[in-house]
Amino acid sequence: VVMAGAGLSTPSGIPDFRSPGSGLYSNLQQYNIPYPEAIFELSYFFQNPKPFFRLAKELYPGNYRPNYAHYFLRLLFDKGLLLRLYTQNIDGLERVAGIPPDKVVEAHGTFASATCTVCRRSYSGEDFRGDVMTDKIPKCPVCTGVVKPDIIFFGEELPHRFFLHLTDFPMADLLFIVGTSLEVEPFASLAGAVHGSVPRVLINRDLVGPFAVQSQHN
Repeated sequence: VVMAGAGLSTPSGIPDFRSPGSGLYSNLQQYNIPYPEAIFELSYFFQNPKPFFRLAKELYPGNYRPNYAHYFLRLLFDKGLLLRLYTQNIDGLERVAGIPPDKVVEAHGTFASATCTVCRRSYSGEDFRGDVMTDKIPKCPVCTGVVKPDIIFFGEELPHRFFLHLTDFPMADLLFIVGTSLEVEPFASLAGAVHGSVPRVLINRDLVGPFAVQSQHN
């Protein structure tokens, strides 16, 4: 099993969220929002969806290419070694790298699909690429409600597929943790969901989560 965060995609040119100075949250002034987290808050989205869609234009699938780390994970799949990839990323580069959607759990959502905020009809994310790229707010062709990509905002329920971890992690015989701060719950707690005898490999800039605790005790 693999757990991946924003550090997986930074070599592709996509900023992470929390790095001081270079992170997304440090550079959101351009979107004219009252505070950084507002861009992922439903209440603010319903009041003013424009900042989110400006960000979506930057991150929309097709703007960036997978890097070697994505293709390493694809190689694990090709060799029959990947049980599941749990990613915090919303850029969809795992799919672009050729990892099948059924092998990926996009814990924080995806641009691959979208839902009308009024009538709840589901759409392909590609249906609204033209609107997003031309700075138009995507509207439902049936009820004219705003169509929101299926990105998980603060306070929204996680995707149903996230709960595959209840069966995946007890089956794992190796856990890779790649490019994540392990600060966001409940994703972070998955690092402790494998059996105690299972090796855990951290590929990261900093020691995080249980690895940081271990280093303090050594």
